[in-house]
Order: sequence, then structure tokens, then C-alpha cells
Amino acid sequence: MEIREILAVNLRKYRQARGLSQEELAHRADIDRTYVSALERCVYAAGIDVVDRIARVLGVEAADLLRRPSSSAAKPALHGKPANKD
Repeated sequence: MEIREILAVNLRKYRQARGLSQEELAHRADIDRTYVSALERCVYAAGIDVVDRIARVLGVEAADLLRRPSSSAAKPALHGKPANKD
């Protein structure tokens, strides 16, 4: 799993767990909603400052957004590609 995929999976997981829409997260982190969407779809690689702002809004450490999910966790498909099993 590539780092962009790890960020995407964790970002979506924490955002949904907090009950935040992409729009609300973007507003609170002072970034564009379309950028949040692009991060969740692995279109862009986020800068470290953006990762920090998003983490603060979500109430987690930036490292939590970059931590590889456990191998037992289900890995959703991104970009319409089937999830790989690494």
C-alpha cells in the first residue's frame, strides 16, 4: 500500500468517525473541499502542513494519518482499482 493510499484510507476513516463531511473538514482545516476529495482518492500528495492541519481538526496526531492499517483491516479499493493484498 502506497503512502497516498494510507493517507486516503485513514483520512476517510477518521473523517467519517467524527461525522464530518468533506466540506466541513475542509472548512475547519482551511483547505478547499475538492482538495479533501482528491486526497481521499489519491489524486494529490498532501504537504506535511496540510496533514498537520487535517490531523488537528480530526483530533489525532499527524502520524496517525500516515500509519499503515493493520493487515487484518479491510482495504477499500481506490481509483476503481481492486484493493491489493500487501
